[in-house]
Amino acid sequence: MFRKFLGLAALCAGVGLGWVAYPAASCPLCDQVDLTFAEEMDSADVVVIAEEVKVAAPKSEPPAKISLLSPAAKSKFRITQILKGEQHLGKTQEFEVLYFGSQPAGTKFYAIANDPLMLTWSTPIPLTERSFKYLSQLPSLPKEGAARLTFFYNHLEDEEDMLARDAYDEFAKAPYEWVKDLKPKMDHDQLVAWIKNDKIAASRRRLYLVMLGACGSEKDLVMLKQMLTSGERESKFVLDALVACYLTLAGPEGMTLIEDAFLKNPKADYADTWSAIQALRVLGQMSERIPKERLVQGFRHMLDRPQLADLVIPDLSRWEDWDSMDRLVELFKESQDSGSFIRVPVIRFLMVCPRPEAKKYLDELAQLDPNAMKRATTFPALIRRSDKKDDSNVARPKKADKPAAAPAAGEEEKK
Repeated sequence: MFRKFLGLAALCAGVGLGWVAYPAASCPLCDQVDLTFAEEMDSADVVVIAEEVKVAAPKSEPPAKISLLSPAAKSKFRITQILKGEQHLGKTQEFEVLYFGSQPAGTKFYAIANDPLMLTWSTPIPLTERSFKYLSQLPSLPKEGAARLTFFYNHLEDEEDMLARDAYDEFAKAPYEWVKDLKPKMDHDQLVAWIKNDKIAASRRRLYLVMLGACGSEKDLVMLKQMLTSGERESKFVLDALVACYLTLAGPEGMTLIEDAFLKNPKADYADTWSAIQALRVLGQMSERIPKERLVQGFRHMLDRPQLADLVIPDLSRWEDWDSMDRLVELFKESQDSGSFIRVPVIRFLMVCPRPEAKKYLDELAQLDPNAMKRATTFPALIRRSDKKDDSNVARPKKADKPAAAPAAGEEEKK
């Protein structure tokens, strides 16, 4: 329950396995950092608003010197409003819990409890009038759709950081379709201002770029192109969302810039290249704005950078680019080191390729490097391909990744 005060950084490790896709049920380029208040309320047995009526041990006495089993270590709270679970409270009007904070008299607190047979209370969270009003409205909000996000949209950069973080988390966990449907409610100029403000956390700016992709126009391309080519540190923190936003508004014609800057360019930083790949992968799975054939064409440029080619081979397989088969076999043979990162992905590509030549190539490569063949078949679940033409049932990871934490090249094989 200390989650809303800790301000956990929205950092998540890059997903090293190229065989997985982003969660279909959430914003594909947003970091998900915590339970929202609404989720917490849904999972709790009891949710109340309370006020402190008996303070714990004197604040002048260090908590470390107070036995946590002593009654002096607990504060008493009186329930003033029940948001959920009245049937579990019965005649309960007060509860005691460890709390060493110091708040003015009359302060409202938010608290939850679980286990109806023996209520276990969380540490209460002090509320302002603003946060009290915010929490009180959550139970009555629509359960889904843009109508639900409208409420949280008005709190995205709230003056109370606790509310701003919760509103962000609601967006991060919302399906992209809900975000797109919110377009009529979006303030375009405000989103642009937030995107340009490097004092706003990168995680939130990534969300605002996703939203700009939904409500922006070709007029925004000048700004986005400048950010893409500036090389500024702040732009790199949001690069995958920036690439996705740019291509969403520019369409297929925008691919040339991304290819020249990040895919073809051997001098491009690894993290930047990884971010561009992630953006193209998301677009291929969540949008039809860029045809898959054009995205595949972009990924093929990575085959001219053998040291990083393993990053895109799974995508070429998922999107059934069997025309790349001969080039991949060539890369396998050209790799001198039997532990080369490219060998396992090539074998897995061939294992799902339906063309007759693939079986012949597999037999040949197995003779050249039996160890690579063994590693490639260690986790067969990773190489199954759907009989369908889409990738809607591809395995989903638990987290989206961010460019600042891109995995080392060949992370999949190391694992």
